[in-house]
Amino acid sequence: MTNFVDELRWRGMLHDIMPNAEDKLNEGMCSGYIGFDPTADSLHVGHLTQIMTLIHFQRAGHKPYALVGGATGMVGDPSGKSAERNLLNDETLAINLAGIEKQLAQFLKFSDEGNGAMMVNNADWFKSFSFLDFIRDVGKHITVNYMMAKDSVKKRLEGETGMSFTEFSYQLVQGYDFYYLWKNHNCSIQMGGSDQWGNILTGTELIRRKDAGTAYGVTTQLIKKSDGTKFGKTESGAIWLNPEKTSPYKFYQFWLNATDTDVKMWIRIFTLFTQEEIEKLEAEHDAAPHLRILQKALATDITIRTHSEEALETALKTSEFLFGNGALSFLETLSHEHVLEIFEGVPQFVVSRTELAEGLDAATILAEKTTAFPSKGEVKKTVQGGGLSINKEKVTDIATQYTEANLINDKYIIVQKGKKNYFLLIAE
Repeated sequence: MTNFVDELRWRGMLHDIMPNAEDKLNEGMCSGYIGFDPTADSLHVGHLTQIMTLIHFQRAGHKPYALVGGATGMVGDPSGKSAERNLLNDETLAINLAGIEKQLAQFLKFSDEGNGAMMVNNADWFKSFSFLDFIRDVGKHITVNYMMAKDSVKKRLEGETGMSFTEFSYQLVQGYDFYYLWKNHNCSIQMGGSDQWGNILTGTELIRRKDAGTAYGVTTQLIKKSDGTKFGKTESGAIWLNPEKTSPYKFYQFWLNATDTDVKMWIRIFTLFTQEEIEKLEAEHDAAPHLRILQKALATDITIRTHSEEALETALKTSEFLFGNGALSFLETLSHEHVLEIFEGVPQFVVSRTELAEGLDAATILAEKTTAFPSKGEVKKTVQGGGLSINKEKVTDIATQYTEANLINDKYIIVQKGKKNYFLLIAE
């Protein structure tokens, strides 16, 4: 077993820890939790830091609780937000909760006796808690002065949009979560990102004032990219853990494209490699940076643990197809949706099946049916320079005919101009 706090320290994950929390953790098995807001039916890579925190917590011999906020998801946490978010209805919440529970089960061991992970939903204890009971039993213990002193509240009150009472009450609701889990599940530790510090302290304060109890908080660093852009976001949006929202190929590519600066931080945070293994990989990487050893190790590890070895294999074959000498037969194993996802962002054109039945020459297809080339002369020039391939075969004659027999999956023609410029023709 590992030492939980030491593990977070050397990995560069630890941000804040309350006094005596480390002593409490060293006494023996503790129960602790992290909350996940069900704002979507899938978690994304921005949640992985907290998932990894729970993994390390369990590997250190402690009992992790994953709280999905069926109740708090209906309110909205103002921490780190500049505007109030949309509230969710019951049906959407139910779908989102089911998706998140399924994903967390991929990372945590729920069946282990002793310190097996537990999933809890705060809707279970809030659904029968009336407003009057809440302000009487909870609200009276925390002063408005205490709540307004929090940075998350101050920033919103000083901003143009202000803050609704709904969001203002969020820290009381989250504080009660901690109290409930402390009282009913012996959860003495709450963990979260550094933006949750204020909410966590409210929980420890409520436990102290309501029952004279003691509880602790631990927060982790918020992950940022070295270029200042938001971690987990790309031009096409968030990188989701659900393979139907973000394919394993795109997921793999996200990590593979990490900069050398970012990857040295991320490989500590998002893998389970030991310090010795990471230092060895870093030495190999620094000796030959062009081989991107760290990026490949990170992308391989996190893709397997998030999806599967089979998903990694598909991601590697996709990469080989697009950037290497992968066989066309690979595309024949994929659905239409997956093919379109692989070629997302690639110019796509429709070609008539009727015209293909009669046969179209390469020059006509490329100069008239697409905008890949401004003229047949440009097609000829590219062919003469050896820079044009159709369906992974080099074109040597612009008069070469293509028919329906050349369609991959009876649907596509893949055009490659140079090494990296692709065009996708879809027969209709």
